[in-house]
Order: sequence, then C-alpha cells, then structure tokens
Amino acid sequence: MPKLLSYPLTVLFFICFGLVLVIFHPIQWFCLKVFGYDAHKRSVSILNWFIMRCTNVLGTRYTFENQQTIPTDRPLIIVTNHQSMYDIPPLIWYMRKYHPKFVSKIELGKGIPSVSFNLRHSGSALIDRKDPKQSIAELQKLGKYIETNSRSAVIFPEGTRSRNGVPKPFRTTGLKVLMKNAPSALIVPISINNSWKLLRYGKFPMGLGNHLTFKVHPPVEIEGDVEALIAQVEKQIVSGISLSK
Repeated sequence: MPKLLSYPLTVLFFICFGLVLVIFHPIQWFCLKVFGYDAHKRSVSILNWFIMRCTNVLGTRYTFENQQTIPTDRPLIIVTNHQSMYDIPPLIWYMRKYHPKFVSKIELGKGIPSVSFNLRHSGSALIDRKDPKQSIAELQKLGKYIETNSRSAVIFPEGTRSRNGVPKPFRTTGLKVLMKNAPSALIVPISINNSWKLLRYGKFPMGLGNHLTFKVHPPVEIEGDVEALIAQVEKQIVSGISLSK
C-alpha cells in the first residue's frame, strides 16, 4: 500500500521540485549579476529550503542536530557520509552561515536548472573522475578558496553514495588535498541517516514517510598524523550512522 501511494505523491513531488529549480534559476542569475556573491548565496540557501519543503510532500521530515560551537571566521572542511542527492539541501540550509561549497562530479555542472548554475558560480569544485590531474587541480583550487575566504568545503569521501545506508570505506586522496591547501581549516564530521530511503525503490517512485537525521560531531583540528586524523574522522561519522531498515 505505501508503495502504491508513493506513485501519485512522487509525481506531485517532481512537479514541485522541477518548478522550484526553474523558478530559482533566473533568480540566482539576477542576484549574482546585479547584487553579487552575498545575494546569490542567500538565493541558493532559500532555494534549498524550498527543495526540502518539496520533499515534505513525500512525508519527509528533517532533524539537524548541531550542539557544537563552530567558528565562522575560519575555513571548514565538512566531511560526511553520502546516501543520496537529498543529503545536499539540508547541508546547504542548516550550514548556510558557513558558506558551504561542494566537491561534485563535473557532469552536474551543466544541464540542470539552478543546480548547475550554482555549482559553476559559487566556488564549488567540479571534478572529472576520469581525469585525476583535473580533479586534483580543482580540489587544490577549492582548498585555497576556503582558506582565503574562511568558507567551507563539503566532501563525501566515500566517493559515491551508499544505496542501503551502509557506509563505504573512505577514499582519502581528495580530503588530503583539501587539508593540504587549507591548513588552518577545522574538520567538521557529520553523520547522515535515512536519506537513502527516499530512493529505496529506485528513482521512481520515491520512498515515503522518512525521517532524515544529521548529526554534527565535535570539530577536529588539522594536526598530527594525517592518516590517523582521517581514520578518527571516519570513525566519528560511522559511529553516528544507523543501519535500521
């Protein structure tokens, strides 16, 4: 029965989602071209708030737990597990005061209203997974950008999303490049739960009635042995992941 109900609700969701993307594309363009970075950043935050509201059509709820004191005057490297594309809007909205920029695959940089424009113009890194040299250069650029501007980079070290919530081992190269190029950054680990359930049936229909939770763990300074530091961050993130069905 829930799956049958999900068909019409998924259609309604995609209509709302598509309208939000189309409406905010010219809004982003206008904000950036006329008023500059700050206005564009606000428009992106509001865009992602509306995307979250679209998922409410599917009965999706959000809890973002952040009991940490995180400074806004230094760069951050936000490290988190990855379960679906729906991880991203809550990260942008709830971490908006830290100006999050994403490490994303280059294919997303074109063809998607609002999303592609933001990735190309906000300072995010678009990496070509088939071209290691290009990927490293983009990550270096992002690291230097957040170091200079005291903003944050969001990276999913698993490399690809988990389809069942089970965390994948970290691929550490990208994280190491960011750490090297933003040496004063604070690492902020975040655990994400239940985002994968939105896609439990695949892309269509969507899963219903899911409670997505985000837990921010204590920040970690970049110091000491890099391998041990990354292992510590990975352990923090995995400790906050629930494997409930």
